[in-house]
Amino acid sequence: MTNLATKTPEQIEHLRTLATLQFTPELLRAALQQLSKLQGGKGLDAFERSMVEVIEAHDGQDQADFASIKEFAIEQLYQLVREAKEAPDIKHLLEDIAARRTPGRSENPETLEEQLQSGLEGSFPASDPPAVVSSTISGGKEKHKE
Repeated sequence: MTNLATKTPEQIEHLRTLATLQFTPELLRAALQQLSKLQGGKGLDAFERSMVEVIEAHDGQDQADFASIKEFAIEQLYQLVREAKEAPDIKHLLEDIAARRTPGRSENPETLEEQLQSGLEGSFPASDPPAVVSSTISGGKEKHKE
């Protein structure tokens, strides 16, 4: 490992720029993979929105083509988030069962059982007859006495 204390401020700034260019995309990619495992698509969407706001908030009037730089940064962000969403180990959030329940539906097991029995009795006899299963094997050879 090199000794940074022996470097000039210009050399340190150059090394900092190289380290940023080299490692930041991979660090961000790894962080997004972890976020996808923990929070799934919703977490990635929230991260993407907040990062677009951060990029858009920067004002680089002193830099030439700063609008293009921001546009490119946002495109890179979209690509990294898209890759994280396509990861095989992304967390898929469970469906909110409470949102699907009928308003006023009882959670009491006895009441639910009574409702089930009532529904079953109301549908009996079923429109389709039960299937008949036979255990004999057809087409077997008969034994002949000789």
